[in-house]
Amino acid sequence: MSRPIALHELSRLTPAERSALLVRAEEDLSVYLERVKPILDAVRQEGDAALVRFAQQFDKAPASFSAASLKVSTADIDAAYQAVSPEVIKALEFAADNIQRYHQAQMPEDMWMKEIQPGVLTGERWNAIDSCACYVPRGKGSFPSMVTMSLIPALVAGVPHLVMLTPPGPDGKADAATLVAARISGVEEVYLVGGAQAIAAVAYGTATVPKMHKIVGPSNSYGVAAKRLLSDLIDPGFVAGPSESIVLADETADGRVAALDLLIEAEHGPDSSAFLVTNSRAVAEAALTAIPQFFAEMSATRVAYCTEVLSGKRGGIVLTGDLQAAYDFVNDYAPEHMLIHAEEPFEHLGKIRNAGEILLGAHTPNTLGNYVLGPNAILPTSGAARTASPLSVFDYLKRTSLAYVTPKGYPIMAKPAKALADYEGFDAHANAVSDIRERLMRKNG
Repeated sequence: MSRPIALHELSRLTPAERSALLVRAEEDLSVYLERVKPILDAVRQEGDAALVRFAQQFDKAPASFSAASLKVSTADIDAAYQAVSPEVIKALEFAADNIQRYHQAQMPEDMWMKEIQPGVLTGERWNAIDSCACYVPRGKGSFPSMVTMSLIPALVAGVPHLVMLTPPGPDGKADAATLVAARISGVEEVYLVGGAQAIAAVAYGTATVPKMHKIVGPSNSYGVAAKRLLSDLIDPGFVAGPSESIVLADETADGRVAALDLLIEAEHGPDSSAFLVTNSRAVAEAALTAIPQFFAEMSATRVAYCTEVLSGKRGGIVLTGDLQAAYDFVNDYAPEHMLIHAEEPFEHLGKIRNAGEILLGAHTPNTLGNYVLGPNAILPTSGAARTASPLSVFDYLKRTSLAYVTPKGYPIMAKPAKALADYEGFDAHANAVSDIRERLMRKNG
């Protein structure tokens, strides 16, 4: 390990230095916005031809990759099952079952109405959105787990038209386990297109790729930039950018186990963010000692990613003077993933307001949450957890307000409504609840 793990002693940092620790990779998108504009324009103007060209340029797809290659065939999915081990298929089925159970429990009542005044009923009705594209990245690895996390809630919600987008590999094919996961989830309409061009494809529509109403799924900074630029054409959902996590460990935690979990999100890539936040110097020192030992059990690529993240301002160990300072840092950061290491983790739970997910205890590492627990692992990043929630069935549903006023209830509502319409100067509003209506209704009766 050529670069040491960063130890940030919070009490010694200036406000500016502390603020610098809160910055994520995708927060300054100015460079990426400029770079993706030509890609989006090309897809809008050229359609499939641009998608093919970018697949070859960015994803290293072969020269034989063509417009006919963009849509995955049933035969391709059949072949994927032969390329994936039975153990992985069983693991995906196990995860899919838990994810379906969790999201089924989230589903709201189809419709409700309540009498708020005598003869006046108001309520809501829930409907699925008409169409959605689920994006599954591939750049720094393959993520069949993201397939089940994005598709199953949509199917539970009842989205009638659901497609998956994923980049082709150098062989011009999708990752085999990703296709298996799509079939297990219940979706077989899959398109081989990645990056900013994938978002443009479903925003504009091409001869092969359908125009969709929404896109969900994690993206790198290029994808986040594309979603921002195309947000007037397609609902981009919440920000799900590069991985980030905080492991909160009090003085009762084992620093070695906390360090083991610190590496989980750090290994995603050099643009990830990962901190171990603790009020215990002993825990911090145990973690620092353990990390090189864990690196010895990892590939050179993953070690390089972790080292890049943990040696700079977007990662490492944050040592605080007390637990309140640790809570404050976590809430200011609003992490995507949050894991509490403590003998009594529930004692800390009430102190954490801002986090995409909170995993409790040393037996609940992010790995379980990312793959098999059931709660969605597609989470808000870049501080969006201050106001946003994990991906859920509600991302695929929309509410419609309902109201029904009976003849008995109308007089109760009309008089105050007319007073407000008169005050605001809206004549037609006022006339609609005046004696004009009463005269017309009497004639009709």
